[in-house]
Amino acid sequence: MVTNFLQNHQLQNNQFLLPKRQFVTYALYALIPLALLHYLLFNPVATAKKPPVAVAQARDDAAVIISSHHEHVKVNAKQLPPDQGDHEVLKKKDAKAREVAAPPCEYSDGEWVPDARPPLYNGTSCATIKDGQNCMAHGRPDTGYLYWRWKPRRCDLPAFSPEAFLGWLRNKHLAFVGDSLARNQAESLLCLLASRSPPELVYRDGEENKFRRWAFREHNATVSIFWSPFLVKVAEKAEHAGVRHNNVFLDSFDERWLSQLGALDAVVLSIGHWFLIPGIYHDAGEVVGCHDCAEFNHTEVPFFGMFEQAVHRTLAEISRRHVAGADKVVAFTTFSPAHFEGEWDKAGACNKTRPYKNGDKEAGYTEAEMRKTVVEEVAAAAAAAGTGLRFAALDVTTLADLRPDGHPGPYMRADPFAGGAGPRVQNDCVHWCLPGAIDTFNEILLQTITSS
Repeated sequence: MVTNFLQNHQLQNNQFLLPKRQFVTYALYALIPLALLHYLLFNPVATAKKPPVAVAQARDDAAVIISSHHEHVKVNAKQLPPDQGDHEVLKKKDAKAREVAAPPCEYSDGEWVPDARPPLYNGTSCATIKDGQNCMAHGRPDTGYLYWRWKPRRCDLPAFSPEAFLGWLRNKHLAFVGDSLARNQAESLLCLLASRSPPELVYRDGEENKFRRWAFREHNATVSIFWSPFLVKVAEKAEHAGVRHNNVFLDSFDERWLSQLGALDAVVLSIGHWFLIPGIYHDAGEVVGCHDCAEFNHTEVPFFGMFEQAVHRTLAEISRRHVAGADKVVAFTTFSPAHFEGEWDKAGACNKTRPYKNGDKEAGYTEAEMRKTVVEEVAAAAAAAGTGLRFAALDVTTLADLRPDGHPGPYMRADPFAGGAGPRVQNDCVHWCLPGAIDTFNEILLQTITSS
């Protein structure tokens, strides 16, 4: 190339011409620094810091593994082209890869911050609030517990949109299945939606309205509540008859709700607190253990293992009964801790009027283990789910644990201190005031069910 250049562009003054061999030598010396400069300026590998060993290995395998606390997202990485001169094209590809590999929002990591916005409903505007959670109507004097919102650290949690939820719920059937906290969350959702569209109670059965169904006629939408405190089959305790133990059958399922799985488009599961109650556990026709049952000749077993079995078997049965191709979302709300200061049945109370700050309180062992069980079992079920079936964990344990102010406390009854406090006032430090902190559970639920 250099020779052709000299032949085509002869200088008129021959005294400036160099012999051909000498010129080529000088030209090569000149090209070396230019090549080095080009390499340094336009080679992203040369200019970037050396990646960690794990990342370098992942690139060698042509894959990048992005890990969140409970989820793993695998993004295939195309091999970089040998010619890296087009720097702008490479920058765009790198930006696109980062966009695709962004981890999902980690709602469990955040803090409660003041929020002046009023709730979408109140104790008089919503007719579906259970009497025991209607703290406003029962005379709770402070209202500060209403003006907080949960702020995740690395992402955004939008305020609840009744319009968006009703839009998703159109022509669908959503069911809440579990214990009284499942019912608490369902009644929160009904009140949130009722601020835009009135629900009509179309079915009720069982004591304390344990089985109910509402229709949103404008949207051809249905919301149901199914009582099932273990998800599997149980013969519930009857203390009035002297039976203080639940008999739980781990190998049988609660067909009161599971038999209707095919008609449900979305299910929200929520259990936990009933496993702390004395219980005898059966499997394959035998007693496999008992929790808090010193009066019986049974092996004492920690309830954590029984809880794990119930969660695992229920999720597996949902997968087994799922019709491939049918769209269904199964969300599992993690354990919601109680905040009794003292024993619940001995005038234990929850008198705080502000949330805890981060670092003020760590989750106890029980709630941490039960949360972990749900998160891990849901992740395993999601990995093995058939076409159209989606599992998700509503990880609310941390945000709930930081809200000792959100429970009814003594205002589970109307005017609890009328006529004097007396020797003992019962408190509810398990369930949540409506409106209140549990509305955040449904903000997360909305983001979960509408995500792709």
